[in-house]
Amino acid sequence: MAKLEIQHLNKTYTPKVVPVKDLSFTVGKGEFLTLLGPSGCGKSTTLRLIAGLEQPTQGEVIIDDQVVTHKSAGDRDIAMVFQSYALYPHMNVYDNMASGLKLRKMTKADIQQRVTNASQTLNLEDLMHRKPGQLSGGQRQRVALGRALVRNPAVFLLDEPLSNLDALLREQVRAELKKLFEKQQTPVVYVTHDQTEAMTLSSKVAVLYQGELQQLDTPQRIYSHPANQFVAGFIGSPQMNLFTLRCDNQTAILGNTRIPLPAPVDETREIVLGIRPEHVSLATPTDTLTFPGKVGLVENLGMSNLVSLDVQGCDLTLRALLPTDQTWSGDEISLALSPPQLHWFDVQTQTRWLDP
Repeated sequence: MAKLEIQHLNKTYTPKVVPVKDLSFTVGKGEFLTLLGPSGCGKSTTLRLIAGLEQPTQGEVIIDDQVVTHKSAGDRDIAMVFQSYALYPHMNVYDNMASGLKLRKMTKADIQQRVTNASQTLNLEDLMHRKPGQLSGGQRQRVALGRALVRNPAVFLLDEPLSNLDALLREQVRAELKKLFEKQQTPVVYVTHDQTEAMTLSSKVAVLYQGELQQLDTPQRIYSHPANQFVAGFIGSPQMNLFTLRCDNQTAILGNTRIPLPAPVDETREIVLGIRPEHVSLATPTDTLTFPGKVGLVENLGMSNLVSLDVQGCDLTLRALLPTDQTWSGDEISLALSPPQLHWFDVQTQTRWLDP
């Protein structure tokens, strides 16, 4: 069974430049793992270490139970799709897709069969005689994917393959990618800084920050149960509200409202409250956790309004994502929170505290 294992992978350039720190994870048969994080977090370096384009300082890369850490890229049985497509400009689509197979000295019949199958899968049959300069960005990306598919590799690696496409085309190609890899049983490692790509494509997401793994879980679990403050603040758009609050009498104080804590705490401590804007609503008479204040800003996002409320009794701003059909009069309103949708984090360690 195809499987990729990364064990305690480290990459050090200088004592102060360590892009990958003790990284471990497994990608099994048919799994799609996305490495997600901000620029400089170690995503692409990790992919290059898996591909054999760079050598790790420590750790192992294992493919199908074979250690390939010190094997060259060509001996690892991986296929990589680059951000820049990396197509040969003087070759047509057929020859670009067949180039790797020719280097492996496969027969013409086998090459033609594999290229034909891949071109049908990717709807490239009518483009086989065109050169890259005659193709759109989306078509070039499909050719690059086709060149990887014909290899029938043990592992697929994709390095921000959609970042050069405009928003509409990115959405179309993303849908094609999802359908394509749902049919594959090969492990996929995908690098992106785009949350939408990570959440829609992946069976698992690894969130990286400063070279370290912050959380490895399903997309839904990472959204609903972020492991720490970084994940909570990075995942989600608009960004989660995060407030450092004082504790008193087993409650956290936000403005003039006391929020019951899910477990006893030291009365002298502070705690971090997280609440997603989409989980904040206009207050109704039945709501218990309400926050009056003055509307500071309303941003129209099309289907919803992002409302920034200056909370009464403090200098904090609470952001809410409200449907456009919800209206109010004046600039004084009250917003409400639901206890089951609150996130709590330790102010010292920044790790997730008890759930309500």
